[in-house]
Parts: sequence; C-alpha cells; structure tokens
Amino acid sequence: MPSKEQVSSLQIAFMIMLFEIGSTPLFLLGGTAQQDSWLAMCAGSAAGFVLLLLLLWIQHRSAGTDLVGMLRLHFGRVPGALIGGVYSLYFAYQSMRNVRDLGELTAMTMLPRTPISVTMLIFVLLALYAIWKGAEVVFRLPEVLLPFMLFFYALLVLMLAIMGAIDFSRLLPVMEQGPLPVLEAALPEIVSFPFGQMVVFLMLWTLWEKPGVPVKATVNAYLLISAFLIFMNALNVAVLGPVIAGISQLPFLKTVRVLSNLKFVERLDILVTIQLFLGLLIKMMLFYFCSVKAMAELTGKPAKWWVFPVGAVIYGASFIERDYTQHIAIGLGPSLKLDPLFQVAVPLLLALSIWVRGRRSA
Repeated sequence: MPSKEQVSSLQIAFMIMLFEIGSTPLFLLGGTAQQDSWLAMCAGSAAGFVLLLLLLWIQHRSAGTDLVGMLRLHFGRVPGALIGGVYSLYFAYQSMRNVRDLGELTAMTMLPRTPISVTMLIFVLLALYAIWKGAEVVFRLPEVLLPFMLFFYALLVLMLAIMGAIDFSRLLPVMEQGPLPVLEAALPEIVSFPFGQMVVFLMLWTLWEKPGVPVKATVNAYLLISAFLIFMNALNVAVLGPVIAGISQLPFLKTVRVLSNLKFVERLDILVTIQLFLGLLIKMMLFYFCSVKAMAELTGKPAKWWVFPVGAVIYGASFIERDYTQHIAIGLGPSLKLDPLFQVAVPLLLALSIWVRGRRSA
C-alpha cells in the first residue's frame, strides 16, 4: 500500500476490537468444558495475550517493516518470499471462511430463498470496494460501526436481565472436573480462534501515523474485547444452561430468541444477525486487505493490481465446502490444527532470529 496511507491509534484500537468480535459471540467456544467454558475463554485470552506481547516485541524490533519484510530479512530473500506468499494464501483462506459464514448466516436467518452465491458476491464486492479505496477507508469503518455494535449488545443484555433470563448459578460448580478440561478446551482451539488471529496485525501496525508501535492502544483494545468475549460466553451458558448451549449450532441466536417472550418486541435475532454481519464483514475485509497487501509487496506491483484477483480467489474458494456442516467441521478440525503454524511457530522463529541477530551485533 502507498506509504502515505496512515491510521490513528484509535482506528487501530477499534479495528482490533471489531476484528476480534467477528463471529465469536455466535458460538460457545470451549463448549467441551460445559459450565466452565468461560474459564476456557479466560485461559485462551491469557495465552493469546502472551502471544500478543511476542508479536508486539517482534514489531518493535522490526520498526517500519511488516510481516513480509520481516520474513525476507530473517529467512532469506527467496525463502522469505515463499513463506510470505503462503501467508498471503492463509489470509485469503481466512477471508474465504468469513465469506462462507456470511452467506450461510444470511440463508439461515434472513434470506432463505436467496442463493448464497448472490449474498457472498455482494459481501466480497463491498470489501473489494473498501480495499480499492485504501487503508484509510478500511480503518475508518470500525470508528462508525463499533459504537453502534456495542450499544446494541448492551441493549440485548439489559433486556435479558430485565426479563430475568440470566441465571449465573448455571455456571456452577466451577471446575468440577478440575482445571484439565478447561485447559484442553482452551488450547489450542480458543487461542487459534479468535485470539491468535492477531498475527494479522504484523501486516498492519506499520500503517500507524506515528513512529514505533501502538502498544498502548493495542493492549487496551485486546484486554477490553477479551473481557467482552468472556462475558458473552458466560451469558450464553447463564441463559441456556451448559447442555443446551453446548449442543446448539448458534447458541447466541437461541439466547436472543428467549426475548420473544416479551410481548412488545419480536424477531430480535435479526438485530443480532446484523451485528454479526458487521463483525464478519470487517474480519473478512481485513484478511482480504492483508492478502492483497502481501501480494503487492512480494511482487512490487501496486496493491490495486491484486484487489480483483485476490477477491476472485476468495469468492471462488468459498464454494469448495459442500455445505455448512462441512464448513464448520473443517474450521474446527484441520483448519485449527494448521493455525498454530502461522500464529505461533513462524512468529517464534522470527523472534529467535531477531534475538540472535541482536546478540551478534551487541
């Protein structure tokens, strides 16, 4: 992307928060820990925070260089470029998964008779337009969307509390089976999704308008959104109970449908769906943007050269999975097993290389 494109600390903080929200509230992460799923979220966010500190250290020691530049510098020009190309494909794959989520969610909740090929194309074109306009437009969106999203989440929680649907005694007993089920539920699944996905910001922190790394904005945003996601996880269990929440395909939608008992308001699940659309759209857009940015740097061509080809690959790949069941099975199976390679292993090798080079030059 052109070097003149810069974003503020607030924009980075809002982007982190909206990116981490994504579709996360839709599912009961750590559901195998039953009523302790919120503790699994705590463990996952804590492990993710350690990973975040590592990423911030890497970026601090590689000032002005994004992930592709770091890979070339520390792994060699050709091997680094190859790994950078793989990362571009990884970002495109993650974007594709969010495109498919958007299509399937639309079909399940709002437009059951509209082909998902049409809805997915619309979402890809929206992201394509924003990315074509540049980083400043992409990062301006969370400034507008996040306050509204958090307001409506707060409104839904307030309505659930007013009608007495929230029973936090359903979170008891705490760690009935000991800490092992909690850790097994958290590692590596919850670390990989959503907290480990912060690795994408190694492509983005260099856009900050000031020299250095926006550590304060990043850490504050991560801590705030982690607390929010932990609470939303606990809320699903407190409303539905651990058994129903654990077997529900989309527990948060089921939680909100409890509000249909209120006679003056109906179909609040549409409001939730729109909020999830916004989170998924931003997440899909950011992965798409980073895939384009990586390809532009690898080839030395302007980013606009890659906006349409990468978008076409993302849209085409979204049809590979046969149905939503297969999509979820792959996302929670092979995909999660590969994530630590990109989110943990390569950053650790980068950190080791930076440390060794620092020791040699000292």
